[in-house]
Amino acid sequence: MEIAKNQIDTTAKRRLSVSLYLNYLVHGMGLIVLAQNMNSLGTAWNQPIKIVSFVISGIGIGRLISYLITGFLSDKISRKFFVELGMFCYAVFALGMPMTKNIWIAYFFAILAGVANSSLDAGTYTTFVEMNGGNGAYTILIKAFVSVGEFILPILVTILAGQGIWFGWSFMAMVILLAINFCLILPLKFPVANQADGSAVNERESEIKGVAKKVMTGALVVYGYSSMALMIWFTQWITMFAQQTMHMSDGAAHFLLSLYSIGSITGVLVLFALLGRNVKESRLLLIVNAIALAALLVIMQSGQLLLTQVASFAFGFSAASGIMQTGLTIFMKLYPTHRGMITGVFYFFGSIASFTVPIITGMLSDISMAAVMAGDLVMAGIGILVAVIVLLAEKKG
Repeated sequence: MEIAKNQIDTTAKRRLSVSLYLNYLVHGMGLIVLAQNMNSLGTAWNQPIKIVSFVISGIGIGRLISYLITGFLSDKISRKFFVELGMFCYAVFALGMPMTKNIWIAYFFAILAGVANSSLDAGTYTTFVEMNGGNGAYTILIKAFVSVGEFILPILVTILAGQGIWFGWSFMAMVILLAINFCLILPLKFPVANQADGSAVNERESEIKGVAKKVMTGALVVYGYSSMALMIWFTQWITMFAQQTMHMSDGAAHFLLSLYSIGSITGVLVLFALLGRNVKESRLLLIVNAIALAALLVIMQSGQLLLTQVASFAFGFSAASGIMQTGLTIFMKLYPTHRGMITGVFYFFGSIASFTVPIITGMLSDISMAAVMAGDLVMAGIGILVAVIVLLAEKKG
């Protein structure tokens, strides 16, 4: 059920926010649970790592076929329906993936995870904007909870492996959290879709028109791809890069991803504070992507444990700080009465990254781990270029 924003009291708003954020803690676990269990899944399926990477690409297929549909329908039907649909699909994915021995069934479950992702995004990002009168700052905090999930999962995987416990419990943890949260969210009410109240939103729409608006739209669509690819590239391969290229132990290699997650959480809080002080979003896009590029260069060239750890933190602080969500906020401000559709379009191109990156990196891994990480440098460079275009178009608009 959806009700007008002014009918949601503070307590109800807080409860809804907590449940929506908790879903993204689970989502953070879901983003990397396959990559963190690549060796275990490969053994269970009796398949090489390259095939496991192919299965991971199914998540991108699920996003690809569903983002535009869920975005459009969330404007027409119900934000709450799509949040609950996303939770259900994630639960089926987490239950089924460690149980199956069939590659094609596993691929279906991966596709279902992509559908879960698109459903959650269509119902959640829009709800936060509508619950706060057009202000998208609280969507940034979604990334903090994603990062918490990404921080917890590698630790859980390491503990399970160290104790010789079935790797599937890392999937079951997701199911347990989803079941608890479904009970919490079931009685809650959502705000009415596509409220365009708030002078700042409408003012932004009237200021940027014509060619400048078209250029910004094109640039932000590209950013939907590059910003997603930048993160997926890193989270999927940094552990194996550290093990094979830098000869780190399993624990030290997994810890790099935990440092990335800590950096991400820190970056989210800093970004949230800066946006609260009205720092220009387009400038943040440029600065943060530049930091990400510098951090990747250090990781590839340093060869030293401490520098690599600091750079992993810095990469999380920048690339995974919620800057993708900031790009989406800029996009939604351009089209404030079509937030669901804009969210769908933005993450549709992100889903192309989810599909193509595992395939591209799987081929690059046949060359070397260094070649894999070099590809991520290219994504960081594209992010900088897009940020410059957005900044210039915004000034001319």
